[in-house]
Amino acid sequence: MGFYKEINEHGPSPYIANVGQYAMANSFYRTVFWTGCHMQMTLMSIPICSDIGVEVHEDTDQIIRIEQGRAQLILGECEDQMNYQRELRIGDTVFVPAGIWHNVINVGRIPLKLSSIYAPPHHPAGLVMPVKEEY
Repeated sequence: MGFYKEINEHGPSPYIANVGQYAMANSFYRTVFWTGCHMQMTLMSIPICSDIGVEVHEDTDQIIRIEQGRAQLILGECEDQMNYQRELRIGDTVFVPAGIWHNVINVGRIPLKLSSIYAPPHHPAGLVMPVKEEY
């Protein structure tokens, strides 16, 4: 996978990519892959027994796709009432409307690889977060 080792921001110009292959090659917690005026794609690698963290985006819709591994999805309308749970596998895609609390937990035996779309963009263009704690 030598071609995919260096993952850089590709927006806002039109761009064609095999997102699954880039997601598999991404070893960082979060890499902003493409940022346009109205949406953004990031790639994430969640270590074994870790998660993205409980979060809500008040003004941003999010789509999360599982590219590798197994995850536990938790959703709710309030942080203290996240009652919906479901196991996710490769190819599963979650549509998270703005204002919905959510977390994705790696419950597999390998790093969890995700691609995620934010509309509008949520992170600074070109952001690379090697580990979760740095942001």
